Amino acid sequence: MPQQWAKLYEMLPGRQRVGAGWEPALPLILGAWHGTPALFKIVRLQEHLEWADRHGVLPEVAAFLESLEESDWLHFGE
Repeated sequence: MPQQWAKLYEMLPGRQRVGAGWEPALPLILGAWHGTPALFKIVRLQEHLEWADRHGVLPEVAAFLESLEESDWLHFGE
């Protein structure tokens, strides 16, 4: 999922640096992937989906997510 999440993040328009961080917040990939609980990953993905909706690209993001293989998704307990 980290590679696909990075692709999804690139689809989000209006990404920008804000102070020491990013808006929307960066996806939880690379070093953050293994150390972040699943619930926080769910919340961050929800933030990205809401950003996509506010910026008019939710249909494209939804199509991308629907195109993913089952093995591309994180499941609780993995």
